[in-house]
Amino acid sequence: AYCRDMNNRHFASLLLALGLLAGCASTSTPTAPAGPTYDLVLRGGTVYDGSGGPGVVQDVAINGNTIAAVGVLGNATAKREIDARGQAVAPGFINVLSHSYSSLMQDGKSQGEIRQGVTTEIFGEVSMGPLTDKMKADAKAEQGDIQYDITWTTYGEFMETLARKGVSPNIAGMIAVSTVRENVMGLGNRAPTPDELEKMRGLVRQAMEEGALGLTTALIYTPDTFTTTEELIELAKVTRAFNGLYTVHMRSEGDRFLEAIDETIRIANDAGVRAEIYHLKAAGQANWDKLDEAIEMIDAARATGLRISTNMYTYTAGATGFDAAMPPWVQEGGLQAWIARLKDPAMRARVIAEMRAPPQGWESLYWSAGSPERLRVLQFKNPALKPLTGKTLAEVARLRGTSPEDAIVDLVIEDGTRVGVAYELMTEPNLQKQVALPYMSFGSDAASQAPEGVFLRSSTHPRAYGNFARLFAKYVREDKILSVAEAVRRLTSLPADNFGLVRRGRLAPGMHADVVVFDPATIQDHATFDNPHQYATGVRDVLVNGVPVLLGGEHTGALPGVYVRRGEK
Repeated sequence: AYCRDMNNRHFASLLLALGLLAGCASTSTPTAPAGPTYDLVLRGGTVYDGSGGPGVVQDVAINGNTIAAVGVLGNATAKREIDARGQAVAPGFINVLSHSYSSLMQDGKSQGEIRQGVTTEIFGEVSMGPLTDKMKADAKAEQGDIQYDITWTTYGEFMETLARKGVSPNIAGMIAVSTVRENVMGLGNRAPTPDELEKMRGLVRQAMEEGALGLTTALIYTPDTFTTTEELIELAKVTRAFNGLYTVHMRSEGDRFLEAIDETIRIANDAGVRAEIYHLKAAGQANWDKLDEAIEMIDAARATGLRISTNMYTYTAGATGFDAAMPPWVQEGGLQAWIARLKDPAMRARVIAEMRAPPQGWESLYWSAGSPERLRVLQFKNPALKPLTGKTLAEVARLRGTSPEDAIVDLVIEDGTRVGVAYELMTEPNLQKQVALPYMSFGSDAASQAPEGVFLRSSTHPRAYGNFARLFAKYVREDKILSVAEAVRRLTSLPADNFGLVRRGRLAPGMHADVVVFDPATIQDHATFDNPHQYATGVRDVLVNGVPVLLGGEHTGALPGVYVRRGEK
């Protein structure tokens, strides 16, 4: 009887272990039934499929760039196997707000994010096209440590150029209001004529046809701050026919925080589009108590059927430039016009006076931070200023024997840039409330970098290296706000659905094979403001489109990322 059942491989293995098959060797040889063959199988990991459901010990099989099967695949064979026992296996993570367009031109490996499990980066707030000849010349002149030729014109041409150059993660993006406005109108503070508005609508339409995911704005910066709500509605309407998304760095995250949410809801409703609020936050101590009402407003809008969602980074400090510390009027016309005004003594005095007073009709992150001790300079172009990198504004002012406001003006003039700056703006209890929101996903709002070469010439916000690992280390493991399964959902299927990424964000047959293998018990961010250029740990393997880009914690050098277009299957 034992011998008759030897064709059952699992039963035969049990009998062999019990020493009961010795007498059967002369009569027959155990033969397991042939199973399917795959290109790659990840064996025995705890699979979190992206749905938010609990992890299940399963295998994941891949053929080419596609997931072929998920389940117990004991009789399957593969050209390559990865032992995932004791590890979590999840869909690749999606960074919903990446600024890696320039850093990937420098180094396509994206190690700072690949080592956190990020397999898709979505560019937002700005876009690298469409460009006029003047915009190309200005952008080339304003490049800092990272230098590259600008060979493209349209939005789609840039994305295709970057993908052809070679990148490890997938890339996707939005068409920016600032870019189309500058393309048609320049950088002036005025309303578009009907003809200009129609030209802008045409550029948005072209970018959507080239694969953009939707329209993006950064309404505290020029020239976006010069736009009206009605102008934004008209541009957002163009994306409706493409099922596009409206993403917004709102006009205010501080004193007019609630009014800015009202504007976002109105734009989404009137344009008939979905909306996503970038890095939702109540900025500045005077505004921290507004968060509860803000969440109530968003929840009420969602209850009416409006598809509005949010994202954030997992730190209490943001990072931008000193343009967020000065009134918009001084910046009208672009960087060179801004610097020229700052050199005029009368205009300089006016700017400094407005920086010191409560802002009227504009968003001042300098005012929201509340103290020069809560600002830290991160990036300079001028080599003579680089020794100040990493110091607080208060330290810089003391070293220079000047006021903090004068130091800001002088640094912009001397560096010839907006200067990269971190602002301490938020409170940890509010971050915990935001993490708990079921419609909250996550974006680094930073460029993916590496602790080597040109990247070491400047500092950066630690979120560039730690944003996604920190979600698990602090908000899952330490604070227990989310489960592992829910954190995975927020990084995968939720943003994939919100941004319209087809066949991504889930581990299921037919989906693109973007996969991360990590240890929830040890995944950890290490980057700090004092030492930001440090990789996160705990992510062991990463596959992009079925190709291993990280194995055993080391980058393979592979560059299998593709340009992900809106609606592309």
